[in-house]
Amino acid sequence: MHLGAVDLTVAAVYLVGIVAIGLIAGWRHKKREGAADEYFLAGKSLGWASIGLALFATNISTLHLVSLAQNGFDTGLLNGNFEWMAGFTLVLLGLFFAPFYIRSGIATLPDFLERRYNRVCRDCLAFVSVLTAVVIHIAFALLTGGIILEELLGIPMMASIVVLCALTGLYTIVGGLLAVVVTESIQTVVLLAGAAIITGLAFWNLGGPADAPGGWDGWQNLQSILAEKGEERKLSMLRPHGDPDGMPWYAILLGYPVLGIWYWCADQTIVQRVLGAKDEHHARQGPIFAGVLKILPVFLFVLPGLLAYALHQDGRLDLSMLVVDGEVQSKGVYAGMITELLPLGLRGVIVAALMAALMSTVSGALNSISTLVSYDVVRRFRPNTDDRALVRAGRISAAVALVLAIVLVPALNLFESIFNGMASIISHIAPPITAVLVLGVFWKGASARAAATTLIGGSLLGVAVFTTNTLLPDGPLNQLPGGFMMMAFDLCVICMIAHVALSLLWPDPPPASVAAAGPGSAGENTAGLVGSDLAWETPLAALKIPGRSRLGDPRLLSALLLAVMVVLYALFR
Repeated sequence: MHLGAVDLTVAAVYLVGIVAIGLIAGWRHKKREGAADEYFLAGKSLGWASIGLALFATNISTLHLVSLAQNGFDTGLLNGNFEWMAGFTLVLLGLFFAPFYIRSGIATLPDFLERRYNRVCRDCLAFVSVLTAVVIHIAFALLTGGIILEELLGIPMMASIVVLCALTGLYTIVGGLLAVVVTESIQTVVLLAGAAIITGLAFWNLGGPADAPGGWDGWQNLQSILAEKGEERKLSMLRPHGDPDGMPWYAILLGYPVLGIWYWCADQTIVQRVLGAKDEHHARQGPIFAGVLKILPVFLFVLPGLLAYALHQDGRLDLSMLVVDGEVQSKGVYAGMITELLPLGLRGVIVAALMAALMSTVSGALNSISTLVSYDVVRRFRPNTDDRALVRAGRISAAVALVLAIVLVPALNLFESIFNGMASIISHIAPPITAVLVLGVFWKGASARAAATTLIGGSLLGVAVFTTNTLLPDGPLNQLPGGFMMMAFDLCVICMIAHVALSLLWPDPPPASVAAAGPGSAGENTAGLVGSDLAWETPLAALKIPGRSRLGDPRLLSALLLAVMVVLYALFR
């Protein structure tokens, strides 16, 4: 065991405190606990800051801390593209998708697909959303959390997973979305503070001469060590064709939007925070704030792994406990940095941050699963179900999902790179959903029959390709340049072509009456919506929606965020 009594006390106090806060948040609304919108959507009371923090916290889990540090150690800043590119898709969510979702008055994304297309599309997305919430958001997070807690606490991985799941499930299942968002806001601050501490200490230890480490010239030493080892490319975010790490710049530019639009704009676990906004203005601003926060992980999660590589190469970081057959098993790098670089006391803060990351992701996914099952399964077969029974069904489904995710953990541990394993799964799931959503929102001619066919056919194609690549790792599909990122792009192009062609072949009949979706909860202008088509009249119609103030205009804030992202990419190209 590497943690002292002080560290364990800090971690224990944090655990007790966050569970208590979650339960109190749920208790505050006990008078209306039977109201479905209160439990699943926090009574539509969330402001932009809460939405942005919750989006970030749900996204950032121990998967990011552990696997991004692993990738930083192995390939440098390359996988930071998954963080910075998120800013662009969060702008899409805030400006183009969020207003539509709020005005439609939906509770789930499958609900939106049914209104735009048909019931088949709703069922397909509901099934995929529950499946990915269990596997991607919960099981992978539990795996990485279990790995690092086993390293730090010396207790079996599954034991720590079960305890954390029980505590997280307690306040999530009892308190609903409000408890999730309140705790996520706190956990985001704890997570960022902990990550900043370990990044700062890694820089400090890399500064100065090797025999007397310490100082703030760590960046220069990092560059010198990488140059000496012939690894200067590890500082580059955008790589050329043929890069040995398999992710050239064009794969990022073309492949990430496919994954990002599904993840940030169509995944119930993420979008549910936006659906809980108090009005359209906050629903638009929240994702943009999250986009600002997504700048930080490159420096706080990816860079520490690269610093660990430099420290190890320079003899300043002892990772001998991770060496097997002469190679460092990089899954444990973050745990190694915690035990080797941090003094007693601070280690407890980092463990608290790790638990914050794990618990926030799991709680967010559980709440989305309960919402999906309640609205898209229970209400389908029993439309007259009252709110109390709906909430009860949601709580039961969340508990079942948690158990299933725990069972999946050992199988997911077989991936050599945890983050790449998760991204590879997403790259085969996302393309048909991204194609159907984008065409449905931006093209009035996208038809229901074509959408259902594309969703089902594209999903089966993705499963077939993933199975083939898994069984035949040296097969031709695994030899395509750009790896899983270009695979996602290629599959999405196929789905879009199929959707367009089938829509022209099987157009929707003209609606009997044209009725706009109606204003959102704040009564905002509904210009741009086209009756029952539920599609923007033109692709840029959403940009005509004004902000409440000049400085708080989401369009201006988005432009500033995009400008910052362009500058950052220019610096790290």
